[in-house]
Amino acid sequence: MRTDRIKDYRTLEQIRQRKDELRRQIDRDGQHIEGLWGKLFVKREESTRGEFIANIISHSALAIDTFLMVRKLRRDYSGLFSFLKRKR
Repeated sequence: MRTDRIKDYRTLEQIRQRKDELRRQIDRDGQHIEGLWGKLFVKREESTRGEFIANIISHSALAIDTFLMVRKLRRDYSGLFSFLKRKR
């Protein structure tokens, strides 16, 4: 425990003042966190029909490209992994 944060409280009034100070600090921190939390979960705007179709085309092209690349790599470099195949 750090000794520079420890204070001597000699009266009940000092304890009440510190308690009120801590409560205000907790409220400020809570409001700050609430603001950050609200910014974190911002509702996305609905996409238009054109954007939806563009996304489908883009994802389809990516899937086809990936499939063709994997097929080509398997064809060209299948000999490198022949040791993984089981012998019958």
